[in-house]
Amino acid sequence: MSRRTEDRRENAPHTPPPDAHERGPDSLSEMPKASWGAAVKRTFREFKDDNLTDWAAALTYYGVLSIFPAMLVIVSLVGLGGQSVSQGLITNVGELAPGAVRDVLANALNELQRGRGGAGLVAILGLLVAIWSASGYVAAFMRASNAIYDVPEGRPIWKTLPLRVGVTLAALVLLSASAIAVVISGPIAQKVGDLLGLGAQAVTVWNIAKWPVLLVVVSFLFSLLYWASPNARQGFKWVTPGGLLALGVWLLASAGFAFYVANFGSYNKTYGSLAAMIIFLVWLWISNTALLLGAELDAELQRGKAIAGGLTPSDREPYVEPRDTRKFPEDLKQEVEPTKSDTKSDARTGTRTDNDLKD
Repeated sequence: MSRRTEDRRENAPHTPPPDAHERGPDSLSEMPKASWGAAVKRTFREFKDDNLTDWAAALTYYGVLSIFPAMLVIVSLVGLGGQSVSQGLITNVGELAPGAVRDVLANALNELQRGRGGAGLVAILGLLVAIWSASGYVAAFMRASNAIYDVPEGRPIWKTLPLRVGVTLAALVLLSASAIAVVISGPIAQKVGDLLGLGAQAVTVWNIAKWPVLLVVVSFLFSLLYWASPNARQGFKWVTPGGLLALGVWLLASAGFAFYVANFGSYNKTYGSLAAMIIFLVWLWISNTALLLGAELDAELQRGKAIAGGLTPSDREPYVEPRDTRKFPEDLKQEVEPTKSDTKSDARTGTRTDNDLKD
């Protein structure tokens, strides 16, 4: 949590804040245009104030610890479809990842595929350990999300542990199912094309159409992560503005980074045999930066709803209702848990100012 946030709390009156978020617009589409513009401006300001590039570096560290166990689980699940499906996964990863990152991921997948084998208790325990290791990234993202929403973690460990494992499992199963669907749908497209007299054209169309489908899956995973991670009560949305922003920035930044490495970078001269791994780490950092930028936009849009509902002052934090306050300090509990009578009174007198909308 930033020093600026701590200063606000020290200077803020210890009285229950108005329930401005509930009095605000029911959906983002009902927000005034001025609120949208102000939210976008605050996004970039808060991105810097929340030190999100540092958080991206921390997530890169946890990503390195998590990505290979996650790949082990995915290879194990995809391997249920046979050798051709596993090879199809490697091929599609090679088409998606930029430059040297492609080699790192493809080599890792090949090694995991060759090392996969056996069943029984040892294999099951190995998968469980891999799932737990992969969930470390989700745990780190939960902490980063709380920093973005400027809200402490109030959920007890018996809530956060199942949540992080559940989100990890959902992501792994969805990615595995998507990989299997993409691979086995190729031959299906070929057969459908033959029946309709389209021949190879059907496969060509599917090879183009599968990428938007995969992007929809990735966007959904972003939305799931944004919804589950912070200790902030909010409804689940299949697609969020922040998720779309993160996806767009991630694609453009990955393409730009791949172009830079291929044409201007000198990683091989500088790092020698370590060049591929260094490029992979930089790409992970870029990916996490894009992911956090999207989370920041969603958070500032939630602040915009609260401002439109009469949040005073407009930079008061926390500005969303926490999911759980059991681990909060007592003074903060009193600040964020208004009594029913206070809430009703505030609802009758709450107002909105133009200065708040332009913040």
